[in-house]
Amino acid sequence: MTVLLQADDVARVLRRLAHELVEREEGAERLLLLGIQTRGVPLAERLAVLVSDIEGIDVPVGSLDVTLYRDDLQRRGPLPLGETRVPVEVDGRTVVLVDDVLHTGRTIRAALDAVLELGRPAAVRLVVLVDRGHRELPIRADHVGKNLPTSFGQHVRVRLVEVDGEDAVVTEEVA
Repeated sequence: MTVLLQADDVARVLRRLAHELVEREEGAERLLLLGIQTRGVPLAERLAVLVSDIEGIDVPVGSLDVTLYRDDLQRRGPLPLGETRVPVEVDGRTVVLVDDVLHTGRTIRAALDAVLELGRPAAVRLVVLVDRGHRELPIRADHVGKNLPTSFGQHVRVRLVEVDGEDAVVTEEVA
């Protein structure tokens, strides 16, 4: 196991991502942050606090479970369902999908389907903590915390205090 980011690195990356997001959107008035279950949710909550600190307004944040929209549901079998919580209407807002790791792009494709079922956003943006490459679909993040080119024999694990008791990003070799 190799530690790529420690707690202070994760905090620094999230601060940068919050500033990038505010700059690109020219403010935060129309933002809605949706964290993709599981680790995208605490990342979205942290980003919402940081953006609120920058802009001085509350930014709505929710959670999105994409399980039923996955294209591999038949192969994987039943999966536990997480919570989808959207605190405001998506119509006319810039919906910011937040996830921990961008890999093949299939989770994000499922998230797009889920969001579009909720309404018609003005735009959808993607923020990821880590982009590890190996895309299978033409999906690219708008804001990336860290690009970590990996081999197929590696897994990238994001650990967050809210879920795992610590903040870190590590790679592990697949046996």
